[in-house]
Amino acid sequence: MASSARAGARTDQTYRAAGLQEFAGWIEDLLRARGYDIDSPRGGGRSKLADDAGVHRAAVSRLLQRQSMPDLETMRRIAAVLGVPLREMLIRSGRLTEDDLPLTGGHPADGEEHLRLSPEEAACRMGVPPELRDLFAKVARQFLPEGG
Repeated sequence: MASSARAGARTDQTYRAAGLQEFAGWIEDLLRARGYDIDSPRGGGRSKLADDAGVHRAAVSRLLQRQSMPDLETMRRIAAVLGVPLREMLIRSGRLTEDDLPLTGGHPADGEEHLRLSPEEAACRMGVPPELRDLFAKVARQFLPEGG
């Protein structure tokens, strides 16, 4: 049983590492396209991104070095600076799926069952710590249409 749990944990780690690799590569492409010099040894573009987004330089470095995924607030700020919808950022990061963040802005058609994910439910599904869920929900509501 313990062997099976270890194998499952390794599979999960491999999946997360692959997701982080892909997400960081996408961010790097965006940074280059927007003129951030992230390839120089001095890392000026990394520092500039951190300053522009108002986030810790270490968070940017950890992402670009494929060490860790940024938290929601860091993602929100980087998305704003790069001109990318937060929805796309969350989906590409693997934190949520397109099903979790439907594009439908209207109401379901008659007879059609439609479940909308609340910010609180999104926080739970993403593994946001309980003490940060209210903050997550408050930030997420800023991106929802009126009455959403």
